[in-house]
This record gives sequence, structure tokens and C-alpha cells, in this order.
Amino acid sequence: MQLKELGQTGIPVSPLGLGTVKFGRDQQVKYPWAFKIPDDKSVVELLALARDMGINLLDTAPAYGNSEERLGQLLTRRQDWVIVSKVGESFINGQSHFDFSARATRTTIENSLRKLNTDYLDVVLVHSDGNDQQIIEQDAVTTLMQLKQEGLIRAVGLSTKTTEGGLWTVENTDVVMATRNTSDHTDDPVLDRALELNKGVVIKKGLQSGHADSKAGGAGIDEAIRYVFSHPAVSCLIAGTINPEHLKQNAQLVAQLTD
Repeated sequence: MQLKELGQTGIPVSPLGLGTVKFGRDQQVKYPWAFKIPDDKSVVELLALARDMGINLLDTAPAYGNSEERLGQLLTRRQDWVIVSKVGESFINGQSHFDFSARATRTTIENSLRKLNTDYLDVVLVHSDGNDQQIIEQDAVTTLMQLKQEGLIRAVGLSTKTTEGGLWTVENTDVVMATRNTSDHTDDPVLDRALELNKGVVIKKGLQSGHADSKAGGAGIDEAIRYVFSHPAVSCLIAGTINPEHLKQNAQLVAQLTD
């Protein structure tokens, strides 16, 4: 799997990234099937498989339970990985809480650095609650820019939920995390603009949280992946799995489409 620069960030990323929600959270999730959070041995083996398949990007967040802590404990060779984390949302006692203030943003980054056992984060995105424009008008993005200047973050952006928010993100930050799948292409104008400006695009919900699987009534994972990469702006697709065979199959198809 060949690496591709994430927009203008200078960060080379694999076209397939490993989502780590299932490493640390099994409450209030929308997957078609129940799952058990894997033990440490299983996580280590999955991370090793990901590296063997050419994957270097890991997507995590404070809202993903103890995903950050587990990665901090289990990752080896930090320099081999591109870590994407987030600010704005926390998950406490089974509920999401949102805070986009400067103080909360800085505290979240400090906590993430400690939990992930690292002195920098490659990409940090603001985790939208759906009100993108209100978030933009608050202090989270400005604070992330300051932290980037301080050398704690290499690139910043938003994980958006509206086309308007996505367009603003493309025009004012380094990276946008947008939605694209066979049932939702409302963010395509965001991807079009990102292509014009050479900005990094990370795709979420490309596999519809597993609902694209034919066994779950979807059109099939292969078709879903092909659709995501049919847009040339896409830098990376996040796929969250704890199934080694699924990871291997996804990686092989993405490599065929992008190499």
C-alpha cells in the first residue's frame, strides 16, 4: 500500500486508516452486530497486521472510551504511526459531552499526549456535535492553531457534519474529515473544493459503520470502498474493525485501487 501525502501537511498516510473506537468503547455505538472489546494481545496482533498490510494511520479520540490509553500502552515505534485524535467531545458514564472552549481544548490535548505516551500528535480534529458553524465561531480551532505553532500538533482540522462546515474547514485548516458513502454524498462539494486547494481529506462512515456489509443489508464492502475512492480528493478512508480477516480484505482492496 503506497503512502500519499495528506494534502499540504507533509504527512504521508496510508489510503486506509484503522479506526480504534472498538478498542475502547462498546456503549452507544451504531454497528449492526454486537462485539466485545478485544484484549491487549488481540490489539497488539491487529496493530502488527495493520503495519504488515502497509497501514500507518490510526484514528482515535477521547470519545472512544480508553482507546487512547490502550494505544499509548501497546504501540511500539511511535515514529512509524500517524495518530489522528480529536477535541470537543468526551464520553463519560455512557454519554457524550461537548466543550469547544479554549481551556477544554488545551486540556484535552495535554491529556491525549499523556495517554498516548507521545510528545506530539500528527493530526487533531474538532469532533463536531452537528453545529459546525457555532463550533467555528468558538475557540477550539484557534486554540488548535496555537498548539500547532507550539509544536504539539502537526496538522489541524474538523470532523464535520455539514457541507458548509466542511467547506470552511477546507478553506481555513489543514485537514477535513468528511462523509462519503453509497448512501450519502452530500459532502462531495467539500471534496471537490479540497481537490482544488490540495487539502487533506479523511473519509468517515465510508462503510456506514459496518452497515455497508451485504450481511447487514448493504450493497457490499467492496462496492463501498470502490465508491469512496472514486473521488480523487480522498487521502484516506477510516475503517474501524477488530476482525483480522476484515482488515486484511479491506487493505488488499484499497491497495489494488490506489497503488
